[in-house]
Amino acid sequence: MRIGMQLDHRGGFLEAAAELRDLERAGLACVLVSELYSFDAVSQLGYLAAVTDRLEICSGILQIYSRTPTLTAMTAAGLDHVSGGRFTLGIGASGPQVVEGFHGVPYDAPLGRTREVVEICRKVWRRETLVHEGRHYHVPLGPGEGTGLGKPLKLLNRPVRERIPVVIAAMGPKNVALAAEVAEAWQPIFFLPERAADVFGPALEKGLAERDPACGDLRVQVDVPACIGADVADALDAARLRLAHYVGGMGARGHNFYFDLACRYGYAAEAARIQDLYLDGRRRDAAAAVPEELVRGVSLIGSPAECAERVAAFAATGVTTLSLSPVGRAATSREERLRLVEQAVALTG
Repeated sequence: MRIGMQLDHRGGFLEAAAELRDLERAGLACVLVSELYSFDAVSQLGYLAAVTDRLEICSGILQIYSRTPTLTAMTAAGLDHVSGGRFTLGIGASGPQVVEGFHGVPYDAPLGRTREVVEICRKVWRRETLVHEGRHYHVPLGPGEGTGLGKPLKLLNRPVRERIPVVIAAMGPKNVALAAEVAEAWQPIFFLPERAADVFGPALEKGLAERDPACGDLRVQVDVPACIGADVADALDAARLRLAHYVGGMGARGHNFYFDLACRYGYAAEAARIQDLYLDGRRRDAAAAVPEELVRGVSLIGSPAECAERVAAFAATGVTTLSLSPVGRAATSREERLRLVEQAVALTG
């Protein structure tokens, strides 16, 4: 099992980038850069490629709607080039709040579009003359579309690798099955090992049955709020707030993927209360309503012995990368984050 970390640059991007050098020496294997509706991830990933030596740099994630599939492929090839073959393309559908609310494009056909994006990216990386006639993307534009002057092209540069690893962020059964079928890695969120087989097992089995052998074994990359030590009360509170934000506020009633996941884990009544409180503006009360069992189950928070048990639980379900999101004391300073990475690397052996 590898240890990764989500880049947190609230204290300054240049400071966070400089810190990565120490974390890299401490055993950090990969860094993930999110995008959401903040600064773009691509410019930051390019900078990180220049200031690190061996870290895998991963977009975590680029959503599929705001870039054309071809631009996504070009971007991935460029980042793989400047990093010397250390880039992993993390993609996902995000949600309608971001896609329609910030980018102003329809949130439609996430499954079909994701599949076609992956297909187009791999054609571009192989430097094929690009012709794609899918349900959602037509390259080049066909007769009657545009000026009629488009013609098939191929990437000018020769990529470092013709198969850049793809990670798909997915929660729903159909998306999880798609990730297991076509991607090198799958990125779930709020992954609860004790319930994973029941919640994700059938979808994974379906996807793996159709898996392209060229993808290799499916890797599983899990984000975990993390703080290892004797005093973790603040860390648990921070993790509760994060869960309440997603379960209660990331979407409307009836249209919240994270709420649905909590229900599938067996916390339907608790999720309903969290959502009611959060949407009523009582965010602290919503956080207090998140069961501690769930908080600890999806996190790496506790004493070294408790965290060793959680690492073993994640490993037993096939998790290959734990991506740390420092919370509580672990998030307070460069020294604490370095200590967290050293502790986590030691636990994973």
